[in-house]
Amino acid sequence: MTFILSQALPTVPDRTSTEAVTALVVTTQPSGSNDTLSEQLGLDTTLAKTEFWSGWGVLLLGIFLGIVGGKVLSTLAKGLAKRLRDRGWDNYATIADSAAGPVNLWAITIGLTIGLAPISLSLAVRSFSNGVLKLLVIIAIGWFLYEVVSLIDVVLKKFVHSSGSTFEKQIIPLVRKTLRIFLVVVFVLFAAQNVFGADIGAWLAGLGIAGLAVSLAAQDSIKNLFGSLTIFLDKPFAVGERIIFDGHDGAVEEIGFRSTKLRTLNGEVVTIPNSKIIDASVKNIGRRPNILRTLTIGLTYDTKPEQMELAIAIVREIFAMPDIQNGFNTDKNPPKVFFDAFSPSSLDLKVQYWFFPGSDWWAYVDHAQRFNFEMLKRFNDSGLQFAFPTQTLMLARDEKKKDV
Repeated sequence: MTFILSQALPTVPDRTSTEAVTALVVTTQPSGSNDTLSEQLGLDTTLAKTEFWSGWGVLLLGIFLGIVGGKVLSTLAKGLAKRLRDRGWDNYATIADSAAGPVNLWAITIGLTIGLAPISLSLAVRSFSNGVLKLLVIIAIGWFLYEVVSLIDVVLKKFVHSSGSTFEKQIIPLVRKTLRIFLVVVFVLFAAQNVFGADIGAWLAGLGIAGLAVSLAAQDSIKNLFGSLTIFLDKPFAVGERIIFDGHDGAVEEIGFRSTKLRTLNGEVVTIPNSKIIDASVKNIGRRPNILRTLTIGLTYDTKPEQMELAIAIVREIFAMPDIQNGFNTDKNPPKVFFDAFSPSSLDLKVQYWFFPGSDWWAYVDHAQRFNFEMLKRFNDSGLQFAFPTQTLMLARDEKKKDV
């Protein structure tokens, strides 16, 4: 683009008329308006100043050695992990196995760094390539730490295997996911600040304000989340155990971050918010060591003392039967039978025993049925009569009102 600027000068006697008027021609061109991308990146200079063997050859060799070296180091790491795992050193095997992928990326990054060193690059391209290499190193380190989190699985699973707790089995994925998300956030912020020059302070301030707003809007969800953590730590019940809560009786099917799902005895699924569970009492039927059974056997009032003693002896003989006795812990809680009371319509025997194990309800029902059949049969064979509610009305005549 050409601009012509003309300026009239005063006439000077000792100069010619052509010199009386001076024409100033100024030609300007906006910087970079017609520059090609290669000129802006300095690729022409790079191609011109970089030697073929000492420059491009080194770059090609560096890439090749990085790829080959990465494959070799990755294979060695996997082989070392297998040997350590065969020897029972699971913790070290997990670390070696976690390094297999990141060490491959690290070796390729080293090869690129060595290969790009003799290449004549412009300042902009050199700065960009250094940032990319730095980002690859950060990714390799973050990748390794991300995989090493699996070491927590190995440690916690050994602890869970020894304790046999169901809650620890559920909390392991929670811990692993939390740590991995934390690592991803930290390394993204680290890369944004150190590679891309972002101001993460402003980001964190914005996230803090946004987090406050979200927390105020989701108070119930946060309460349920803390409720789930309380359940994991306090362990009032586990998946598969039978509980009674707020009138609902059933087995726990799932313990989530927000709620707990209960399968009732009728087959319905009840969803209970975790915040309510930690604020109320929970009756854990699945953890009772035994089931107490107390029954009253009423005999008729014409039963003689010898017959009452016979009834007690019969019940004790039933207690001693092998298929009945295997449901008792006679050393800790021996069964009891005794003459208990004179009820309005019967003479009562009190039978009390504790069935083991208390977690198996249907085994308890089957045991109680066998006990009932055996007692009914023996009482009938012995002529003992079961009482049922009766009333006897005694009518008396009032002598004073006999003429009325």
